[in-house]
Amino acid sequence: MIITLAAQVPGFTPGPGWNLIADLQDMLSFAFMRNAFAAGTASAIVAGLIGYFVVLRQSSFAAHAISHIGFAGAAGAVLLGFSPVLGVAVLSLAASGAMGMLGKRLRGRDVVIGLVMAASLGLGYLFISLYTGNAQNAYSILFGQIFGITTGAVLITIGASVIVLAALTAIFRPLLFASLDEEVAQARGIPVGAIGIGFMLLMALAVSEAVQVSGVLLIFALLVAPGAIAERIARRPATALALSGCLAVLITWISLALSYYTPYPVSFYVTSLAFAGYLAARAWTAWAGQAGRGRRLASQRQGQRDAGMQARGTATVRL
Repeated sequence: MIITLAAQVPGFTPGPGWNLIADLQDMLSFAFMRNAFAAGTASAIVAGLIGYFVVLRQSSFAAHAISHIGFAGAAGAVLLGFSPVLGVAVLSLAASGAMGMLGKRLRGRDVVIGLVMAASLGLGYLFISLYTGNAQNAYSILFGQIFGITTGAVLITIGASVIVLAALTAIFRPLLFASLDEEVAQARGIPVGAIGIGFMLLMALAVSEAVQVSGVLLIFALLVAPGAIAERIARRPATALALSGCLAVLITWISLALSYYTPYPVSFYVTSLAFAGYLAARAWTAWAGQAGRGRRLASQRQGQRDAGMQARGTATVRL
């Protein structure tokens, strides 16, 4: 991105310097970067918070399928002359509502979901083939095009994020209870079915927002990886939820900065950083588990030694 700017803007010096504040000011001096950071931050917060519950409810494959189903909606919207993001939202909401009605029956239906996902990709490709104009907007939905987002789209993204966060706050406690133990939650009178449908609809909105950052094919990284990392590191749900949102925002910010200074797309950095972070989290938890087991074994051995010495002392007193 910065190479293109250096060729178009006279006196522009490509490459970062040692002054991070000056680099940040230079980066945000462009309207497209301000729009990218605003929309990316709003989408990342929603994706990180929703993604934690996706991991907690073991609905990762369903989230992946919804993003692919949304591609057919994007291609169909382009064919009809509408915004591709609107098409993603409409078809994703429809698919999420249907999956939410299945409830428990959704688990174990990976074959059906996979076939629907493949059929949706084929349908999207058919719509693009039938479109005679420039289908760049539909292709950008595949891999994301955050640098091309307009100010109006930024405002819509922020407004949708506020609505999703407000709805998530309203159902947070029953959703967390149902995600941890659905049977006990249902026994306590919580409407598990309605909560499940509501959460799937919120996930569809999160997918519709995040496709602008990473695209429908790579959205799995931004939607699931922060939640998976947070679940491994944090023990309390509130801490894990906050950590998931912060990680999603941090990954998005770093990806935008790296893409600004290099010729590579944002989605590449998003997926790479998310994958590297998940590997680091797995390595850290594995090391922590081994260290904890070592300490427990040492404590048990010390306890056995103390018990043996106490037994020998008792035997000596008896003698």
